[in-house]
Amino acid sequence: AMALDFSSEVFCCFAFYAMLLLLKMYFVAILTGQLRLRRKAFANPEDALRHGGLKFYRRDEDVERCRRLHRNDLECILPFLLIAVLYCQLEPSPAMARFYFRSFFLARVAHTFAYLYALPAPSRSLAYTLGLLPCLSMALKILINVASYW
Repeated sequence: AMALDFSSEVFCCFAFYAMLLLLKMYFVAILTGQLRLRRKAFANPEDALRHGGLKFYRRDEDVERCRRLHRNDLECILPFLLIAVLYCQLEPSPAMARFYFRSFFLARVAHTFAYLYALPAPSRSLAYTLGLLPCLSMALKILINVASYW
């Protein structure tokens, strides 16, 4: 039985946190663009020419910080989405699924704040690790359930 429908409590919970995570990623992407405009630090010469000249074809540390955050989001959130949607197929308890999805979301929000505000170490790596744990647990549960097909 497919659990990927909006009559499934687990899938609805997944959809809710998936959308929040994707909106968070859009926020970081928009912030990166806004920082580029405010700092006049453009990645492409044509953009620099449009906004004052080639002298603005340069790097800015705050823009680069946002770019690193965005790349880290891509490296973590996209695998979470795949793992979590497969986890939904196991028809887990709604409480356990909600715990995993919410834990991952909160860890990524904490990671974002730690990155954007350059919080002291190990706050960022702690948030990263706390987000990784539900992913690893769900992945292990998936592997256990499909191991017989090896």
